[in-house]
Amino acid sequence: MKIGYLKSSTLIVLAGILLFCQLQAGQTGAGKILVPHKSWPCGMPEGIPVPEQGVLVFEADMKLDQIYEIGRTPYGERTVFIVQGGTVTGEKITGSVMPGGLDFQLSFSNGGMEIEEIFVLRTSDGKYIYTRILGTAADQSDIRMVPDFEAPNAGSYAWLNSGKYAARRVLNRAARTLKISVYEVSGVTAKADATNSVQVTKPADVLDQPWDYRKAAAEEKRGELLISENVTLGPSQSVGATKTGNRNIIPITGGTLNGKITGKVLPGGADYQNLANPPTIDARYLWETSDGEVIIVRNGGSFGSLVPSFEVRVDSKYAWLNKGLYLSSNPGMGSGGVVLTFYESTR
Repeated sequence: MKIGYLKSSTLIVLAGILLFCQLQAGQTGAGKILVPHKSWPCGMPEGIPVPEQGVLVFEADMKLDQIYEIGRTPYGERTVFIVQGGTVTGEKITGSVMPGGLDFQLSFSNGGMEIEEIFVLRTSDGKYIYTRILGTAADQSDIRMVPDFEAPNAGSYAWLNSGKYAARRVLNRAARTLKISVYEVSGVTAKADATNSVQVTKPADVLDQPWDYRKAAAEEKRGELLISENVTLGPSQSVGATKTGNRNIIPITGGTLNGKITGKVLPGGADYQNLANPPTIDARYLWETSDGEVIIVRNGGSFGSLVPSFEVRVDSKYAWLNKGLYLSSNPGMGSGGVVLTFYESTR
């Protein structure tokens, strides 16, 4: 009798635990298709499936170098993680994650999240792969990412250019580690409807973050000088001809800035160049002002029409950068890298 009673009690407890887990999954959307906000479609506007339903391609285990808590910006609560380096392991690809990779994390008051990551992978046989990963979450316990790869068209990694991928991002702040597990999901059905999906929503008091760099209007011209910067650079990481053009990455290792803002360029990020015709640059990096404020910088466009934009916390003395329009000179030769001048934009 006692043995039978214990067995029955155990079954009841296990059933209760299973029911609780099922209820929790239903509440958080785990197991359902995750539909991104329309402003941040992540390359899968129709919905991101559960990554683990696909076939594992590789895992990237990274160590974080720096964590910058930017604070509340016009787009939400911003944190930037700088990658120190890492390893890539998979059946068809092994190698390393190059230092200086960026993880831009944006958190919302409703529990949602948007993420952008830019990494450069170096395979064990010396090939570079440009990786941009966009992610989102309706609940921060279920973060899903959509990787996009630019691998050399010629060579044994060209298959990365045409696959359909979803990924899981696992961040451990205490250990300062970041793990990305990438799955091939072309065989996973992801047709969202009201019963099998969860929609990412954003609070009404935040702006939509930009997907791409700003393009200047034809009538814009250079006005008052904003800053001059000397950016130091590391050796180029040439991917070569890819699905979008000839990709070349030049790591940013530091630098100085003077003018209306003084301070330094922080190590991390790069100039992610596309040398197609016409060639364009997309430089992503950080400033630290002389009084300790961290500012996100993006300077992109074709040569002759480069446009910088900035992101800083809304209660900062530099918050005016969030709303201004600016133009950039072309890069020129500088000490250990390049010099650029940023200007106010006038019409």
